[in-house]
Amino acid sequence: MRVQRLEAFTDGVLAIAITITVLEMKVPAGASPQALLATVPILLAYALSFVNIGIFWTNHHHMLQAAEHVHGNALWANLALLFWLSLVPFVIRWIDDQGVVPLPTAAYGFVLLMAAISYTLTQRALIVGDGAHSRLAAAVGHDRKGKISLLLYVAGIGAAFFLPLLAVLLYVVVSAIWLIPDRRIERTLVDAD
Repeated sequence: MRVQRLEAFTDGVLAIAITITVLEMKVPAGASPQALLATVPILLAYALSFVNIGIFWTNHHHMLQAAEHVHGNALWANLALLFWLSLVPFVIRWIDDQGVVPLPTAAYGFVLLMAAISYTLTQRALIVGDGAHSRLAAAVGHDRKGKISLLLYVAGIGAAFFLPLLAVLLYVVVSAIWLIPDRRIERTLVDAD
């Protein structure tokens, strides 16, 4: 399969996930500032989710710029990534209904953890398909940021059962780490030209 086809499909699914997330949000219960203020927690959760999906999208785009071939394993790993990211609207709705309480907050982290694992599997499958000396393999290197992110997600899931707000803070830290797209791939592509 051509890399562009996988990229276009992923773009479409992620656009739908973002749209569903915002459509699932409830409008304020009234027209007062207090009613609007009551929606701030879910608005922040939506913003964090939008940023998280955007981070996966931008890094996925960069990853596919460096990939040359897409084989079956990469397709399945990418589908797993899309599956987990498509669950973001579900967990956001659960948090909206229940509040920042242990199980929904842990579920949010679990969905992000599984998306991160699936992203890593997609990356590895693309590297295997292109070879150990491919541009993508050179760009990714040891992927310290990816490993740190996985650990922070696991810590956040654990923290959710004792201090849900700490879990949210850890999820925000992961987002902050990745907010700027991964420049390793851009540098590798520029060096190759």
